[in-house]
Amino acid sequence: MSLTISEQIARRGQGQAPSQLNAQRVPIYGDKATATSETKPLTWRLAHHDAVLDLATYESLKGFTGLKEALSQSPKDVGNMIKAANVRGRGGAGFNAGLKWSFMSPPDGLPRYLICNADEMEPGTFKDRLLMERLPFQLIEGMLITAHAIGATDGYIFIRGEYILAAERLVAAIEECLANNLMGDNILGSDFSFNLHVHTGAGRYICGEETALINSLEGRRANPRTKPPFPQISGAWGRPTVVNNVETLCNMPAILNHGVEWYQSLSEIKGKSKTPGTKLFGCSGLVNDPGLWELPFGYTAREIIEELAGGMKEGKTLKAWLPGGASTDFLTAEHLDVVVDFDTIQNAGSRMGTGLIMVVDESQDMVPLLRNLEIFFQRESCGWCTPCRDGLPWGVKLLTAINDGEGQVGDVEKLEGLTRDLWIGKTFCAHAPGAMEPLMSAIKYFRPEFDQKIAQAVGVDVIDAAANQQPVVK
Repeated sequence: MSLTISEQIARRGQGQAPSQLNAQRVPIYGDKATATSETKPLTWRLAHHDAVLDLATYESLKGFTGLKEALSQSPKDVGNMIKAANVRGRGGAGFNAGLKWSFMSPPDGLPRYLICNADEMEPGTFKDRLLMERLPFQLIEGMLITAHAIGATDGYIFIRGEYILAAERLVAAIEECLANNLMGDNILGSDFSFNLHVHTGAGRYICGEETALINSLEGRRANPRTKPPFPQISGAWGRPTVVNNVETLCNMPAILNHGVEWYQSLSEIKGKSKTPGTKLFGCSGLVNDPGLWELPFGYTAREIIEELAGGMKEGKTLKAWLPGGASTDFLTAEHLDVVVDFDTIQNAGSRMGTGLIMVVDESQDMVPLLRNLEIFFQRESCGWCTPCRDGLPWGVKLLTAINDGEGQVGDVEKLEGLTRDLWIGKTFCAHAPGAMEPLMSAIKYFRPEFDQKIAQAVGVDVIDAAANQQPVVK
């Protein structure tokens, strides 16, 4: 059931999420009776409240108990705990967060930084927005635990500029924490001091790359930096810095509360994955119930699309799906029984990315769809390196020509050449390779759609791709 504009505004005034998320057929947090901190560590509080926006309510729901447990341990012990839990980064890379922390230079009495990457610009991704808008204290607690573990003195939440409501709620939550000795000097009577700031971005997709984010935070142009040195050695203002995703940081309180073995046992619920913990999975496109669901790893794409998202809309048939945002490879209906986790999706020929599935139905033409995606990536290129700066517009030009009936024999080969020339190791950062993933997979699985448009443009019956694009003349 959709909400009208007036109903959405009314919900905002009541401090509620301006959406119909809680009216979904399958709510984010699952069944109310079984949504607990042990089963749904990220979202269980939403079984009791549409949003938790004040400190008293958050503390009544086990809020900051994880921080208190962390402060009772040494920073090294907390870091080792997260490393052993194998909290894989939820921003898309899937790297062990605790291992990432361990690369940080030892404390030297000077500033050290923790940055939350909340610049959620990946097309088709909207999980971090939920966590920030409706559970701001949970993110703050996760950052405090992380800051204690790495010895950070200051933190920044680098948030997408369009996330106005989330930024407002985070600022209000930080102010309440400051007023209650949960931030600032000697937090809760300990030796740990930490200050946190909200920084709104200017709107660049490239800021999802951690060094471009750091440059932007410093007031510089958002270009990626040469690595090494890595941010853990020389990051913000030349000081040791750790950058983690919103969802990654939100995992920390529950791990401190329930332990490593509990976190690792969550994957046993389905028994199809070895990746520990839960994940905010999602689905968008022409399905009956698009949305988000917190699930343990082990669910297949079929279960997410057909059961949780209610299947394709009436009259629509699944053609392809992107596992985790626009910069991942297309998979097809043949891959629906693949488990959606980091390793399994990679073995299937794509990346899990952010874990939010985008579906494509049979009525959608892949050529204009790809053109739209590549226009986005072209626009968001920082222009730092030539392959990305010049190669992405060339890809858009070729796709536009093919779609407009002006394609030529050999254009698909040129696109394939671009996917090789703009691949990993040939560009300064991962932006261009990410843009090539949907393109190369679309050509792999749906090349006849490209060839058919070219055949019509040059006046032939068919393009024989196997014969190096030689036309078969009418």
